[in-house]
This record gives sequence, structure tokens and C-alpha cells, in this order.
Amino acid sequence: MTPVQGQQRVAPAELEARLRAIGPERYHHRHPFHLLMHEGKLTRGQLQAWALNRYYYQSIIPLKDAIIVSRSEDAAFRRAWRKRIVDHDGDGIHPGGIEKWILLAEATGLDREQVTSQRGILPAVYYAVNAYLDLVSKHSFLEAVASSLTELFSRDLIALRIDRLRQHYPWLSGGLAYFDARLTQAPEDAQFALSWVIEHARTQAEQELALGALRAKCDILWAQLDALYFAYVSPGWPPPGAFHPEAEGARK
Repeated sequence: MTPVQGQQRVAPAELEARLRAIGPERYHHRHPFHLLMHEGKLTRGQLQAWALNRYYYQSIIPLKDAIIVSRSEDAAFRRAWRKRIVDHDGDGIHPGGIEKWILLAEATGLDREQVTSQRGILPAVYYAVNAYLDLVSKHSFLEAVASSLTELFSRDLIALRIDRLRQHYPWLSGGLAYFDARLTQAPEDAQFALSWVIEHARTQAEQELALGALRAKCDILWAQLDALYFAYVSPGWPPPGAFHPEAEGARK
């Protein structure tokens, strides 16, 4: 994520506009796997593969956020950011996003132990998700925070997904609590992170690092769907050890 040479530092409003422009161009709402999902064209087995593999990503979100918290010397930042950990881990009384994702996976017909054991995850999904941990731990703190800004684009995708999953896969309706919660959590988190990035990207080089980190996060999300599409849609070649749907052409 090397800064682009020859560009000048832009005003905060322009930086925000450039960050927001990354979504329509690179966010994974445009991926063919998601398009098939929203058109009701995925089989139950393909949805199972998606839920299973996405669980690995969900499971590292609080780890990612804990890394970010550990890197901050600002108590106010840590107090604000640790909310994200509770949102996903729960508070011991109310379930968090990880538990809600397990319920979604169970609604597809998967067994809880199969999901939480992470057996059958595609190797490319492991690599992509682990690259996200590398990004937040090994790159600059500004890049770590900026990488979370995909949440700027997620609310519209989540709203569409809830509608289309209920429409095309009514048997999933009881497992959509994860998405319902993210409709409010994601915009709140995104606004805090956006304000922080705009305030702390004070040079042209820092602005370019923030933009590059957001593009890299979009690439990480896209790569996970590439792996799913290759393994379970076309050409349909899941690698050795990966999850295999119980029946080809399982009912939608």
C-alpha cells in the first residue's frame, strides 16, 4: 500500500468523498456470488458453503478489533472501539454477532460443531482472512483503522440481503438476527472510524495509505467470494478437505 506519488493532500471533505467512492467501485456487493444469492439462484448446499466459510471471517473480527485496541494509546479511542468486540462476542448475557452467525449457519442445515470447528474451510478463505489480521497488526495504525471503513458500504448490502434472503430462501428467516443487528451497528462504527481517519490522515502520504487500506480490505472480501464461486459455482472444484454439500442441486 505505497502512497501514490505526485498527488497533493486533499481537504477533509474530498478525502471522505474519495473513501466513499471506493465502495461503488470495489465493494463485494457486485461479486457474482452475491448477485446469484440475491437473485435466489444459489442451492442450499451453496448457501451452506457460504455460511461455513464466512464463519471463519466472523470469528476473527473480535480478534482484529482487539489488536486495534491494543495498538492505541488513546483511552477515549479504546473505549469507543471495544464496543465492536462486545458486539461480536456478546456480553455474557446477550448473544453477539458470532453466535448469531452460528444460528444462521444452523438455519442452512449445518451442524453447530461443524461450523465452530472450522473444518472444511477453503484454503483461499483462510489466506484472505489471515491477510486481514496481518493488515491490522503489521501495517500502520492509521491503515488498521481505515481498513474497517468497508462498514460505510455495508448497510445497503445488508438491507438488500435481508429482503432477498426472506424472499428467496424463507427457510432462512429464523437465522437472520445477525443482519438485523448490523443495520444499526455498522453505520455507528463506520461514522466513528471515518471521523478518526479524516482527522488523523494529515499528510498526502497518510491519506493515500488510508485509501489503500480500504481498497485492500475490499480485495480481502472479494477474494473470499472468488474462492466460494470457484469451488461451489463454476467450475465447482472444492479442493481436498473442503466442505462438500451433501447433495448436488440441493433444494433452495
